[in-house]
Amino acid sequence: MHATRRLRLDRIASATANAKIKRDVILGPDITSRAGYVIAVKILNDKPVYNTIEEISGRLVPVRAGDVLAGVLGSRRALKGYEGRVPPRLVPGERVHVLNLGGVLGECTSIHPDLGAPFEGEVLGAVLDFPAIEDRIGRPAHIGRGAIATSDTLEGDVPIVFVAGTSMNAGKTVAATQIVRGLTRAGMAVGAVKLTGVALRRDALSMLDAGAVAGLTFTDTGSVCTDEEHVLPAARGLLNHLARVYSPDIIVAELGDGILGDYGVKTLLGNAELMDRSAALIVCAPDQVGAWGACRLLEQNYGLKPTLIAGPTTDTQVGCRFVRDELALPACNARRDPEGLASQVLEVVRGLD
Repeated sequence: MHATRRLRLDRIASATANAKIKRDVILGPDITSRAGYVIAVKILNDKPVYNTIEEISGRLVPVRAGDVLAGVLGSRRALKGYEGRVPPRLVPGERVHVLNLGGVLGECTSIHPDLGAPFEGEVLGAVLDFPAIEDRIGRPAHIGRGAIATSDTLEGDVPIVFVAGTSMNAGKTVAATQIVRGLTRAGMAVGAVKLTGVALRRDALSMLDAGAVAGLTFTDTGSVCTDEEHVLPAARGLLNHLARVYSPDIIVAELGDGILGDYGVKTLLGNAELMDRSAALIVCAPDQVGAWGACRLLEQNYGLKPTLIAGPTTDTQVGCRFVRDELALPACNARRDPEGLASQVLEVVRGLD
């Protein structure tokens, strides 16, 4: 019989939230090396940058060599971050890497020069779950426990403001947060959700702090990261849950990563059922080429036209003039003029009545 052991965790990554693990855990030696399973690792190195983990509280906390971390096996394909995958097999003593701030663990296959090498962790074992009171054996913990159900259909009729971007770090969350704040101050009950990306609660928490009645992410459906195959059922499930449980007047949905990324944004934009529910499509871009390209791509591939352009390309009047003169669209900056951005969206939303 394989031995189990008790261990106290120093850090519990936010990606594990659905598994509801405690600080004191029991580890098993038999690891299911698939996305979504929770394991414990001992951090082996220090890092000068990208050296924090988002805990289940939502706080970013520092990580140091020697810390014992509970994270979730998964993959990542970030343009401006690490790329990695779930190893085909894992046993205690082997090593994995911390692929993102949310505590996704896997084998790093590509690094970004600004971030340096990732945290490396020695695998200690599978975190065990004991759902039954008298269960003495336990089973490997998974973030699918208690997850929001996915769906093959979209229910209700709550309008959705979609916030998309050309890539990660294009200003989507800042824009989405200011839109939530503005709509909330106008008296609307706003549901917030992040539909694509890799496990991290920061963006949904930002929208929740801005006044949203609820802030969900795809991780709430038991997914570590989104992909073309599973993103649509997860999105439907999240939107249905928001509508059914919280009865919002409107939903603000951030599409993490970029329009051309690998996390399934293309699938959502190409789905007529979702886009028919769209009250507005906000596009964030870093520069003129990005704004121009996003508009052309959305029109040619999906027959969509952005409601307005936000993001760093609108940081100055130079970019704003380009958007207005060359793209014939409003240019709204979430940092310089958050009230103006929210007002533009509110005007479009109220025009639906």
